[in-house]
Amino acid sequence: MSEAVVDDIVAVLPPLLQSLEALSFIARHLNPPDFGRVMEAAGAPDQALQAVLARLAEWPEEFAHLRAPLQTASAAALAAFEGLRAVQRGDGDLMTVFRALRHAPRAQEALYPLAARLPPVSNFFLDPPLRDDAGLLAGLAQPAPENTGIHHDHNEPGSRGGYSFYVPEYYTPDRVWPLVMALHGGSGNGRGFLWSWLRDARSHGAILVAPTATGDTSSSESTSSNKSTWALMGDDTDSPNLARILASVQARWNIDPTKLLLTGMSDGGTFCYVSGLESASPFTHLAPVSATFHPLMAELADAERLRGLPVYLVHGKLDWMFPVQVARQTRDLLSAAGADVTYRELDDLSHTYPREINAEILKWLDGES
Repeated sequence: MSEAVVDDIVAVLPPLLQSLEALSFIARHLNPPDFGRVMEAAGAPDQALQAVLARLAEWPEEFAHLRAPLQTASAAALAAFEGLRAVQRGDGDLMTVFRALRHAPRAQEALYPLAARLPPVSNFFLDPPLRDDAGLLAGLAQPAPENTGIHHDHNEPGSRGGYSFYVPEYYTPDRVWPLVMALHGGSGNGRGFLWSWLRDARSHGAILVAPTATGDTSSSESTSSNKSTWALMGDDTDSPNLARILASVQARWNIDPTKLLLTGMSDGGTFCYVSGLESASPFTHLAPVSATFHPLMAELADAERLRGLPVYLVHGKLDWMFPVQVARQTRDLLSAAGADVTYRELDDLSHTYPREINAEILKWLDGES
């Protein structure tokens, strides 16, 4: 690799990764009344990225395999900040913020192939406490088997019922692996929501599946009519699809049948209840996040299914869509029905996804807490 290309990578990567971290910070701490404060705390790494991005255009064609991911990821990160800055100026609303933040997973998807080539990128996709873990780094340094990494099965943007999945690059079939099936929120899709969990699955050794719902949006959470959400009313076309996807994954990899986690955000968390409390549900653990729950769900749920069922319930005290009182009531109802409930209420969480909780959920799934 030429010295000039190395210099350009050294110039571009830090502000790009800082921009992605800042977008994650904004997405985690987003609370409508505090938007200005959150943006101020996030800083302006996008300005530094914009200042150096032009250097990539001068690379020889032989380095296109490095240039293209960096350019695509940078463009997506800058598009996200462009939308967020517009709202700061008063030229947009909360929906503009949500649309802007959808660029962040696109940036990560573009960048991830470089994790095998560039150590700073690989570190970005690891939990900070494990970035110096010798065993993990050694596993990631080995050539990755062909059936590992990120894949998409009929899960292109705008599609319904497909799924994206991640298998750790250090996967070996001589041990059983926990599985996380993560359900996106209303107006979302599995391909984007995969990135809410990928860092943790890669760091802690879990197979990750992120399906896309089969139907159109219909809940109060919806922000766009061309997006999908889960079967919260009417015919349930999603539970059979989740079972199909799970069976397909189990046929290809050595999955631990005692550690099948169904989790989800908002509408996806609510569907964890709708589907996961059914007697036929194949999932052994449920972890709904920022979800709502109707008392009838506990009354209609299979009593034997509920008895001893591990449920990890996460909710924010600042949630403006589904008030925290609903989560507290849910905790009490499920516990009274015999479920084994772990309840986490986060003081600073609004109606957003708290990615920092993933490692705790995986430890709980593994029986460590």
